[in-house]
This record gives sequence, C-alpha cells and structure tokens, in this order.
Amino acid sequence: MNPEPVTIAERETAGPAALARALPVRTSRILAVANQKGGVGKTTTTINLATALAACGKEVLIVDLDPQGNASTGLGLDPSSRKITVYDVLMGERPLLEAVVDSPVPHLQIVPASVELSGAEIELVGEMARENRLRSALASCAGTWDYILIDCPPALGLLTLNAMVAAHSVLVPLQAEFYALEGLSHLLRTIERVRRALNSELRIQGVVLTMYDKRNNLCDMVAKDVRQYLGAQVYDTMIPRNVRISEAPSHGKPVLLYDFRCAGAQAYIRLAREMLRREEAPKPLAAIAS
Repeated sequence: MNPEPVTIAERETAGPAALARALPVRTSRILAVANQKGGVGKTTTTINLATALAACGKEVLIVDLDPQGNASTGLGLDPSSRKITVYDVLMGERPLLEAVVDSPVPHLQIVPASVELSGAEIELVGEMARENRLRSALASCAGTWDYILIDCPPALGLLTLNAMVAAHSVLVPLQAEFYALEGLSHLLRTIERVRRALNSELRIQGVVLTMYDKRNNLCDMVAKDVRQYLGAQVYDTMIPRNVRISEAPSHGKPVLLYDFRCAGAQAYIRLAREMLRREEAPKPLAAIAS
C-alpha cells in the first residue's frame, strides 16, 4: 500500500519552515518534454532527468499532462491516492498548489494525472483562452521550484499546446530510429508556429537521443544525421537502451533509485549535469540578440 501523498497546502499548516519552502523565492525554468511519437522515452526522460536535477540540489516539479498518468505511476503514486490532479487545475476547479504532492525523491514533487484528463481537450474546446490554462496555473506559484518539467502526451493536441504556451523551452527525447528526423521536423514546425502565435519566448531546449545502442549501425547513422541537422542543439549525452530503465517504472521508482550504478541511471546524471552546464554558460551576443 502506497502512503497518502502530502500536498503543499497541507504542509503549509505544519509551521513556518513548511510555509517558507512553499513561498516563491526563485525563478522557475519551465520545460515541456514533448514528442508526438509514442515510445521514445519521453516519460522516462521526464522522471529520471527530474530526479537527477533534484539530486544536483535543484527544487523540481513534474506536471503529468499525459492522461495515461505514467509519470505519476513511475513515481509510485497509486491512482486511488490522486485526489486532486492536473485535470482539476486545468478546469479551474483547484489551484495548482493544492494538486502538488511529494514524490519518494527529495526535492522532487509532482502534479499527478488521472484518466479524466483524456476528456479535457473536448471540455475545453469552447472555453476562452483554453491554450493558456496551464500557463495561468503555473504563474500563480512562479518561482516555487528551480525547474518545472511538463510530461506531454504523445500527440500535438490541446494538452501539448498548453504545455508549449506555458514553457520557456521544449526538450525533445528522440529515439535513434529510421523515421526519427521525419517526426522531428514536424515537431519543430509546430514549435515555431506556437512561438510566432502564442509564446514568443519558446525555444528548443535540446534534443536527447534515447534508446541508443552502440552495437547498432543504424543508431549511429541516425545520431550523426540528427547532429548534422541540429548541431549544438543535440545533447552530447545519449541515453542507452538499458533493461534497468525499463524495469524501474514497475517498481514505482526512477532508475536512479532503482539501480543508481546502471548505465541508464548514470546517463541521466550526465544529462542533468550537461543541461545545468549549458544553462549556466554565458550566451554569445548573437544568441542574446535573437
């Protein structure tokens, strides 16, 4: 039996220390983890990158925006314990802070998803500013976390649009396979349209090659093509195909807790360090001007 999750709202009644932790004291970096293709390691990357960032001392929030709720399950949250979810937040029934629960990972929290989220796109069709629901919810507690990672569904619908409108940048997990570039070009066009019409701040955070098998010549060819196409936007760190990564969700744990020494866990640690290093590096004048 999984323990009942503890919300921020409940912790605020515990005393000054809990209240201080919930106060906005920093600028949050919001990343939408997106790819319209399923099975590319999107949720796995969200969970394990968030865990690695938390291990590096960052306060991190995951917003599970996928109706399947795999990010919530992967962090050990039983569906029956998800009393307030991101669905309630998007529909305006509850503030975001009431939906935030602790994960088993120190410094990592999550807004869980439920099956009701699958109907949100239909329910929001006739609503005003429907693409801004998540952005408004996150703005109400801006700065509470260092990083907010939004796990998007494998589709370019209204939920993913909400994530892109709310985010500063998009992180793209990309499986090293034959059709990788075809799907990537479609996603990049969508990101550009969102940037022009709805969120001028939106940028590509980077592309992460996942399920990489160095013994497979095709993986190596795809990696070279993607790097030639996007250059420095592709992270140096590649996530290997690793059985421990696949096993971890069934135990309700990130792979960093399930088997810290395995190749997959170490790759996500390297990815988090590379991301932080890139974030902290001074930008050239051309990049600042753009």
